[in-house]
Amino acid sequence: MKLSVIIVNYNVKYFLEQCLHSVRKASAGVSCEVFVVDNNSVDGSVQMVREKFPEVHLIANHDNVGFSKANNQAIRKSSGEYVLLLNPDTVVEDDTFTKVVAFMDAHPDAGGLGVKMVDGKGNFLPESKRGLPTPAVAFYKIFGLSRLFPKSKTFGKYHLSYLDKDQTHEVDILSGAFMLMRRSVLDITGLLDESYFMYGEDIDLSYRIIKAGYKNYYFPETRIIHYKGESTKKSSVNYVIVFYKAMVIFARTHFSQKNARLFSFLINMAIYFRASLAVLKRFLSRAFLPVFDAVIIYAGIFFIKSYWAQSVIFPNGGDYPPVFTYVIVPIYLLIWLTSVYLSGGYDKPISLFRIFKGLFSGTVFILVVYSLLDESMRFSRALTLLGALWGYISMTGTRLLLNMLGVKGFELEKSQNKRYVVIGDGEEAKRVAGLLSTIDAQPAFIGLVSCDETHRPFEGFIGSINRLKDIVNIYRINEIIFCAKNIPARLIIDKMSELQNPDVDFKIAPPESLSLIGSNSINTAQDLYTLDLNSVNKTINRRNKRSLDVIVALVLILTLPVTLFIVKKPLGFFQNIFSVLFAKKTWVGYCHTNNHDDEKLPGLKPGVLDPAIPLSNINLNDETLQRLNLLYARNYQIKNDLNIIMKGFKHLGRN
Repeated sequence: MKLSVIIVNYNVKYFLEQCLHSVRKASAGVSCEVFVVDNNSVDGSVQMVREKFPEVHLIANHDNVGFSKANNQAIRKSSGEYVLLLNPDTVVEDDTFTKVVAFMDAHPDAGGLGVKMVDGKGNFLPESKRGLPTPAVAFYKIFGLSRLFPKSKTFGKYHLSYLDKDQTHEVDILSGAFMLMRRSVLDITGLLDESYFMYGEDIDLSYRIIKAGYKNYYFPETRIIHYKGESTKKSSVNYVIVFYKAMVIFARTHFSQKNARLFSFLINMAIYFRASLAVLKRFLSRAFLPVFDAVIIYAGIFFIKSYWAQSVIFPNGGDYPPVFTYVIVPIYLLIWLTSVYLSGGYDKPISLFRIFKGLFSGTVFILVVYSLLDESMRFSRALTLLGALWGYISMTGTRLLLNMLGVKGFELEKSQNKRYVVIGDGEEAKRVAGLLSTIDAQPAFIGLVSCDETHRPFEGFIGSINRLKDIVNIYRINEIIFCAKNIPARLIIDKMSELQNPDVDFKIAPPESLSLIGSNSINTAQDLYTLDLNSVNKTINRRNKRSLDVIVALVLILTLPVTLFIVKKPLGFFQNIFSVLFAKKTWVGYCHTNNHDDEKLPGLKPGVLDPAIPLSNINLNDETLQRLNLLYARNYQIKNDLNIIMKGFKHLGRN
């Protein structure tokens, strides 16, 4: 056996599926075995591998044992002359394995090898080549000097940014996303150090390879797509702590006691520094805009109130009582901003209509409550309406200004529907176009492009892939979908790099899959993004569904003296209310079936009721129940949940 490929997976089923399709193609010219070690995923990854990739050696752990231990499990079972550690959120080129094995065969001094990595936009990832993180190098990286002086041989050592990314080089550290090693060298160095749960193990093993007298190489003659981000959020406090703690382990293992203490000191400084930045960044990203809106709206209402009081209500002197300014107006603000949030007004990209919808709904709610208040608490309908108007003017004005200034995160939602091209052969391109039509109910345009570069496109196709740049410009395309079944990964990466258009997103459609995978936008090109066949999975729908669950639960609590006598199982009903309140259940979930296709649906909490409740008097088979689940997921609306709850009210106590 020439090559053993080892992939450790944790809850990234769709990425794993795409990765394995690319590995299957790349294995064609090499004697190869593939291992997938699953660390107790709950997203159906194990079942997917068993059904779609029977040739893969699957190790299904019953808990998350970490990256190092999981890799070691497979390495011990493998038999290849070379061992490749590969991330599940990667796509390898069709000739990647052939090229890297040939390089290792030709360079007996090579203990390890990494390749050129690009993100979901085709942009080079600097972690493709790295230097040893000595205390000095770590200091330059932590405090940003490496970013300020990337071409400096002193400050640019972390990512070796002074080396040509298109030339082969000796490097210190390989990336765990693609880490090829000679087995005979592993017999000398030992396997991955299981002291590292996640992060740092690739640095440790790379350094041990060098200490054993071998070289690590950066090899850019083949590329992989690395979506980079998978199941971790690198701006999180947890990531900062885990990553830098791993660096401390590395220092204690490999540096002198004096250097290890210095390194540990720097790392602990970095943990507090970076963790503080992460907390601050997360807080500002979530709270800054609502707080800013509240301040601007409050200030505007204060001046409107003063003018209205002096010019209209109290022309001879007087003012509104302090309770209006310091109690009622803040309550108005809370209602307006909460309503805007629930309407998706704070989602990205920014929608001015959703802001209007939120303010309008909040104002209606305020006026309804206003009409029910005692006369002494009714201050002014006019001020409520003027406040809402000022709120819309200030919120939209702020966002338009920031958008005009090009501030990141304030891109406006485009009013026109998206324009797509799907690149593939006849049947596969049509399948993916059909899938796309179910995802985007109103696409402005879906064009089919032939993946054949030499022949004229056949009927129904607007052109071939060698004219892609012209097609994008002529048809004003927003998004390109590559059919991985027909198109080599090399060609996909070539086309992404060739276009380099910030207004065009890229997705890849794995064969026989119900997902499209790629980068969400130019601003999130390094984040994973999965577009599923559903609408219930959209952020706004998930938020609306959760809000409805809480509201219904609270209403049921208030009406318990009556509803307890209506439902069939009062005790179960009482338990379900609190299960829903604490997000253990949802009022409406999927029908239970024995069909594994349910794993292709977006995840939902267990449902008290399901879409089959209105048909409870009919015996439905699994196929029908699966279709009901698919329709529910694809066409989610709040009114559907309300309808199911009303029709199944007496069953709200069921388990």
